Amino acid sequence: MLTICDASIKRASSRTRLKLGVSACLAGLLVVLPASASQEVKALNLQEAIKSTLSKNPDLNVFQFRQDALNGQLQTAQLKPGFELNVSADNVAGSDEYSGTDQAEWTVALSSTIELGGKTKARVALANSGLGRLEAQQQVQALATLGNVTRQYIQVLAAQERVVLAQTSFTLSQQTLNQVKKRAKAGAAPKAEVLRAQAASIHAQLKLTAQQQSLDSLKVALAAQWGDTQVDFSRVTGNLYEFGQDTSFAELLEKLKQNPALEVFAAQEHLQAAQLRLAQTQSSADIGWSLGVKQFQQSNSNALVAGMSMPLFSGSRNKGAVRRAHAQLNEAAANKDAALLRLRTQLYQSFSRRQQAINNANTLRKEVVPTLTLALKETQKAYENGRYRYVDYVSAQQDLLSARGALIDAAAAALTFGAEIEQLSALPIALSPQRENSY
Repeated sequence: MLTICDASIKRASSRTRLKLGVSACLAGLLVVLPASASQEVKALNLQEAIKSTLSKNPDLNVFQFRQDALNGQLQTAQLKPGFELNVSADNVAGSDEYSGTDQAEWTVALSSTIELGGKTKARVALANSGLGRLEAQQQVQALATLGNVTRQYIQVLAAQERVVLAQTSFTLSQQTLNQVKKRAKAGAAPKAEVLRAQAASIHAQLKLTAQQQSLDSLKVALAAQWGDTQVDFSRVTGNLYEFGQDTSFAELLEKLKQNPALEVFAAQEHLQAAQLRLAQTQSSADIGWSLGVKQFQQSNSNALVAGMSMPLFSGSRNKGAVRRAHAQLNEAAANKDAALLRLRTQLYQSFSRRQQAINNANTLRKEVVPTLTLALKETQKAYENGRYRYVDYVSAQQDLLSARGALIDAAAAALTFGAEIEQLSALPIALSPQRENSY
């Protein structure tokens, strides 16, 4: 199976550092240009696309810088209150005998603060909570990035099928034109039918060119996921019509509860709880102290000086900050519940739409397309024998081509919804590389 979740995302125990299991599965900022004809081209599989994205995507690489910043914040939070050296002079630059510095009394003191209420511990807890939230955000970004590259890959896979279909349409138009010319030469068809067949062939060629250009554009978008400036692959591999085994919605819902997006809200809740504890510590007043020596100029003697200070009414003045922190904690809990509800709704919609898309694709592939293929063969024979009109023959062709186009759309939709389910539940759904596409 070729899935988003083949790039396994694991959490470590203590600091819960994110590990992206590249070995399990094995948007760019630059303008990506198509590869030149002289470059070596190759087929690309989804494992290679995921591996390149995990190692090069700028949206993932930025997290290491954010972690460095938070580690610096943690280092600062662990610091105890610093010391201050105070130097003061009395009886300086006065009048009469106090002019100048002859009567100066110098004091040199060392001062600092004694923190009460566990402020240092609360600051460290807050910094650690920030690291935990960053880790959850990194997991969310990793899953989102893998989801994006998988969806882009599916679009390229579907575009390749549309190019094949457009080529088939052009070939049919050429065959039809030759048949109409042959009948017109024999006097069995008017010249107007030849002109219509020529116009239809030109239109089919234009559609083929448009589909090829669309495929090139989608390749560019896929390569941009890992920041490549050139498209170095000619095609992608995989079976567009292999949907894999479905998992029950109940099981998906259980996995949804472990979605990193919810962990972000849980981490935010922990962060706000740490912020509340820090705010509560501010209700405990810190004690400022100083200790030094004072020199008396007149008696040429020294004395020890000591001092202590404490702010008054710290608890009452801090009530507003504590109330605000309480409100933010309650808001974080409410946001988590709301996010779970939104994700559950999104999961159910993706699940039901995937089921519908799979049903449409299977019906088109097993019933509609074979029936219309047989109908086209019978219509062609009847047209060649003069029993059907040109418009009947062309209509049978268009019916088959439309059905095959609808099949491509339904198959791509099924795989795309599967990728969304993978992103929400971290369970593998489908995209098999073992067999090539076939109708």
